[in-house]
Amino acid sequence: MKLLITLLIVFVILVLNELYWRSKKRHSELSRKFIHIVVGSFVAFWPFYLPWSDIQIISLAFIVVVLISRKINLFKSIHSVGRTTWGELYFGISVGLVSVMSSNKWVYMVAILQMSLADGLAAVIGSSVLIGRRYKIFGHNKSLIGSLTFYIISFILTVIYLIFSKGQSQPATVLIVLPLISTALENISVGGLDNLTVPFIYTVLLNIL
Repeated sequence: MKLLITLLIVFVILVLNELYWRSKKRHSELSRKFIHIVVGSFVAFWPFYLPWSDIQIISLAFIVVVLISRKINLFKSIHSVGRTTWGELYFGISVGLVSVMSSNKWVYMVAILQMSLADGLAAVIGSSVLIGRRYKIFGHNKSLIGSLTFYIISFILTVIYLIFSKGQSQPATVLIVLPLISTALENISVGGLDNLTVPFIYTVLLNIL
């Protein structure tokens, strides 16, 4: 029952966002980031009430839906973007991959939030604030304010992990190094690949530590 309710909630969020986007009231990039943040933040808390097997099933279902949607252009609000990106597909892969890599719900939560919350807000703030230095990596526009936003949120998430998990004994350098690595990965992973590289590497590092 929890699995079905979770699937229904995700579907309703996607449909409502699609209807709002088609009303032309929201820029397509903002629609994508809205889904990115809201659905991703919801996904991050799944281990607190769903078994890992259910999370992996939903991940596979999401990947299938994304592939079908791209083929028939079902959810235009998450596909209509002025650059080549497979971010939504990598999103689904990350959910399943991180759930397989770690049985620690806190590791899973902060790894997914790195992808959804830190990356999503960095993109929104970075594109909204017109002042500040901008630069390009592999031909893709980046901003210092966006990268700073990512780092700050990644830092906060790492603090939360250290407080509520068994990672309290980790050295203080972890608070500096992990967010720096995540921010660097977000910068160099283009085409939506950061949705895969950031949570994957973050999970690997936490498991090692």
